[in-house]
Amino acid sequence: MDALRPGDPARIGGHRLLGRLGAGGMGVVYLGRTEAGALAAIKVILPEYAGDEDFRTRFRRETEAARRVDSPWAVPVTGADTESETPWLATEFVPGPTLSEVVARCGPLPTRSVHVLGRLLSRALTAVHGAGLVHRDVKPGNVLLTADGPRLIDFGIARAAEATALTATGLVVGTPGFLPPEQATGAGAGAGPEGDVFSLGCLLAYAATGRPPFGSGAVDALLYRTVHDEPDLAGVDDPALRALLGECLAKDPAARPAAADLDTRIAEDVPGDGGSADWLPEDVARMIAERSAAMLALPDIEATVNTSATTPAPAPARRRFLTLAAGGAVALGAGTFAAVRLIGDEPDGRSGASPAGRRWVIGVHADLTGAQKAAGRAQERGVRLAVDRFNSRTDKPFTLAVKVLDDGGDPARSVRVAEEFARDRDVLAVIGPTGDAATGAALPAYDEAVLPLLTVSSLQISYPARVNAAFFQASPSYAALSMPIVNRLLLRPDVERLGVLIDRSGGQAAYQAGYATNLMTPSLTTGTTHPRVVPAGTSDLGPVIADLLGHRSDALFYAGDAAGGARAARALAATPFKGPSMAQHTAMRPEFLERAGETAEGWEFIAPFTDAGGVSGEPGVPGAADFVTAHRKRFGAAPAAWSAEAYDVTGLVAQEVAALVGSATKGGAGPTGSPTATPSGGTSSGSTPSGGTPSAGTPSADGRPGRAALVAAIAASRYEGISRTYAFDEERQQLVGQEAHLYRAEGGRYRYLGPAPKPKS
Repeated sequence: MDALRPGDPARIGGHRLLGRLGAGGMGVVYLGRTEAGALAAIKVILPEYAGDEDFRTRFRRETEAARRVDSPWAVPVTGADTESETPWLATEFVPGPTLSEVVARCGPLPTRSVHVLGRLLSRALTAVHGAGLVHRDVKPGNVLLTADGPRLIDFGIARAAEATALTATGLVVGTPGFLPPEQATGAGAGAGPEGDVFSLGCLLAYAATGRPPFGSGAVDALLYRTVHDEPDLAGVDDPALRALLGECLAKDPAARPAAADLDTRIAEDVPGDGGSADWLPEDVARMIAERSAAMLALPDIEATVNTSATTPAPAPARRRFLTLAAGGAVALGAGTFAAVRLIGDEPDGRSGASPAGRRWVIGVHADLTGAQKAAGRAQERGVRLAVDRFNSRTDKPFTLAVKVLDDGGDPARSVRVAEEFARDRDVLAVIGPTGDAATGAALPAYDEAVLPLLTVSSLQISYPARVNAAFFQASPSYAALSMPIVNRLLLRPDVERLGVLIDRSGGQAAYQAGYATNLMTPSLTTGTTHPRVVPAGTSDLGPVIADLLGHRSDALFYAGDAAGGARAARALAATPFKGPSMAQHTAMRPEFLERAGETAEGWEFIAPFTDAGGVSGEPGVPGAADFVTAHRKRFGAAPAAWSAEAYDVTGLVAQEVAALVGSATKGGAGPTGSPTATPSGGTSSGSTPSGGTPSAGTPSADGRPGRAALVAAIAASRYEGISRTYAFDEERQQLVGQEAHLYRAEGGRYRYLGPAPKPKS
């Protein structure tokens, strides 16, 4: 939602306007609130069109049509004035995203979701047709998704079934790609309720495959294919759904089922009254929740209507954490964590005591037994080496130990790991978790305990809002990594269009990387993209590759997992294509090289992790020699991906704890701001810790820094590690900068090419 502009009205028809939801050539849509507190979307016609009698007649017809539709799956009209100097129409406000937004961001929906979508939208159309109307613009952009089901919107070109269209003869009304053949020919008056069923079939095919059934491109070509070609239903594997779509998309209107018949023919259960979003995939449900929370938060609205004195906001509730800490309310059964170890600086587990006898803990929250166990193990080793280095100091003011808990990559176990760390008051900070889902699940527990959490490998674009901001994303997000991807592939003279293949098998990592790359291409370059989304488990990527090349893609980016990346490499090798090809780092695993074989040769990867000598087997990055030597000595192998990053952030934490302890020892004098040597070999410009509640921010009796004070110190720090410079933006505490690293598959291994190049300007 955008802020109101100086020329916008403050009120419309008893609604106090709160902001702009959107604007078009004919009018503006505002978010408004009634005196009773109900929210509404209010369409206000621009003055230059309000004086046009033909336009006003159409707007009057839209309002009358919308008022006649009575269905829980169609957004109802809550008020209107079509005769005033400034005509307006208000409908119930639905904060959910459109179906087109969901498919673009999350990919095709699973079969059950498509069935539920079809059944409930058929009920909406039954109500439309029962009111004697034809919608005539059923498309993904006119369907909003909520937890309890879809909502059909926008009756702007709906008309009575028996009425004559108020448009010129031959004018195509509707959206090409989603309109029926009889409408595509321009015979607007001949499009009846059967046309809405055809459009619904197009919409459901789009939801199931991620693309319109008659393709995309020039309008003339779209209209021709709609009238003459069979729909493309490749990817619709469910026989019942495929048969139903085939009937809806029949060229002959008489051969299509009625909307009411669809309701009875689709057997899928619909969501219950509890508003559960279990009919949708988890990522879509999360998107709906985030959109609802963002839209309904409505910052600063109350201040405009409540003139009473402002009262201080209450302190964040910590009931859940305090209950756990006080009585151990959650019993952790045997086998809850596959790995729990608490050791100090020595390889054999002996801990050298500090002069002051103080011994505190750095936690490692990692996947050590699941799908990302290689990354989790590498990060654990990096943390241990940083602790070793700190404890080797003869002047250390305290001793560090390492506590490791394994979540196995399971979000439910991740929550229990976080709660265990939160209860342990000796834990100063936690490095991890390894994966995106585990991180999202664990954040509330860490935030509630104000326990600093630093992840180097969870790269989601956004996370749920947090009260205490104890979480630091110490690696570029998928969105940030899209910038070096675009720079590498498109800032060259032989590339004009980038084919983006988003493989749903890669989960959120693939969606976000592919979506961001597609989005950033026109922002960073003069090039264009041709994106394709394929369902999880698609075994033959040949048709998708052919489509990308058929749309003149002269470079290819694959977003997905290693197995899918290998399928893409084999399919691409079977074509004459000789342009650059790249995959995201999630595909950069031994499995890609094994399955792709010779076809892997030349593929490049943008990765957020550096090479310290173990990824490619070649000499590592400058400045990492001591780290590599120590790693080989302790673990008998070169460091793997993510180890150097975990080493760095542990050093950052140790540095800030030492600074806080030193400040307290000197009577509160903070660092001066000049660079100082750090516990793990980096350098820092000093930070001034501040903030926090007394329980979390005040040092303990043994001088242990409060957690809130450490959060503030980390947020203000700048740390020169061996992998990158670490600093965090103030608003979201994400890593500043988009540094990434470039690798290439050569001779059956991954070769490190160095830091990813940046644009010159």
